[in-house]
Amino acid sequence: MTGTISETTSGKIALITGASRGLGRSAALHLARAGVHVIGTYNSSKTAADEVAREIEAEGVSAVMLPFDAEAEDFGAFAASLAEALQQTFGRESFDFLLNNAGIGYNRAIAETEAAQLDLLYRVHLRTPFLLTQALLPMITDGGAVLFVSSGLARFTLPGYGAYASMKGAVEVLTRYAAQELGPRGIRVNCLAPGAIATDFSGGVVRDNAEVNAKVAGMIALGRVGQPEDIGAGVAALLSDGMGWMSGQRVELSGGQGL
Repeated sequence: MTGTISETTSGKIALITGASRGLGRSAALHLARAGVHVIGTYNSSKTAADEVAREIEAEGVSAVMLPFDAEAEDFGAFAASLAEALQQTFGRESFDFLLNNAGIGYNRAIAETEAAQLDLLYRVHLRTPFLLTQALLPMITDGGAVLFVSSGLARFTLPGYGAYASMKGAVEVLTRYAAQELGPRGIRVNCLAPGAIATDFSGGVVRDNAEVNAKVAGMIALGRVGQPEDIGAGVAALLSDGMGWMSGQRVELSGGQGL
């Protein structure tokens, strides 16, 4: 699926939250290989972000990395930083693709979930994508695209993920409403729902624990857990011109997990 962005889309600009590692990094690199410039965000590791920027630029496109706190209160301040970066690096006042990717993992039974942790999941996984998208709407090009990230756990269930999956279910509802409201501007809005992926998410348990990896692989039709490249390729495909008639949809990339 790499390189699926058409020539008419090449040279456009994508903003990716959480681009310094995991699925965000993979999405950034796949889009870069397809000719899309990347503005990424990172939370704490500027070193990791700078390394990803170098990898992106090695693909022949421009990269900018901006600090961003997924628990932020002032989205206007980030919008101002983004506007400055757009003008300085690209001579533009707008960008084309918004990928709301940044997130945190959480695994605890409903009976053991603390109110503070539930509030944190809400702020990171629902409040921030909602308010960030709202703040950046004037800067998204008409005919552009917004892509939210949900989870396969919003469809199938695994013990301990009730709080996390509930937030992702809300993101899927948000996707449909945003698609309806932004449709008059030609902005398509969709939602990507990854299955189990071998990253450092949730402490890297799927990636680093062989027993867990094998157990989860046994639940997947294609017989393996996903890799970051599977999701990065999917992002590039969903933002391609070939998907220009799709909006308001949930697309799961899970290898057939929990069928």
